[in-house]
Amino acid sequence: MKSIELFLNFMIMDANMNVLWRNPDAVAPDQARRMTIFWGDESWREAAYKKELGLFGEMEEKATNEDVIAAYGKRLKEVAGFKYVPDPIPMRNSRGNVVYYLFFASHNQTGDRIARDVFKKYRNKGVV
Repeated sequence: MKSIELFLNFMIMDANMNVLWRNPDAVAPDQARRMTIFWGDESWREAAYKKELGLFGEMEEKATNEDVIAAYGKRLKEVAGFKYVPDPIPMRNSRGNVVYYLFFASHNQTGDRIARDVFKKYRNKGVV
């Protein structure tokens, strides 16, 4: 049918506080489950942690927020099948910290154009 247009808040602050830790083994199982439900499968772990060679062999290193957000945008395109997914707007609190990223996804070119115009206008204003 392809008539859905989606605005989605990716709560990056919540994810960082509860799931996206430097030590993934310390994350509570129920919090990891929440992320899996939100993401749709376990592939969020690949986006959130990069394998690197350390002094004592391979180790997992936490990816940046931008890496995680880029992976989610890619997922909206490739897995959910949305044709148009502009870069999300970082929404900030009064201290300038990113609380969430506002995504838009659509199959409609006109909706995409309108969302991109709005996102462009508010991209650097994003205070919640």
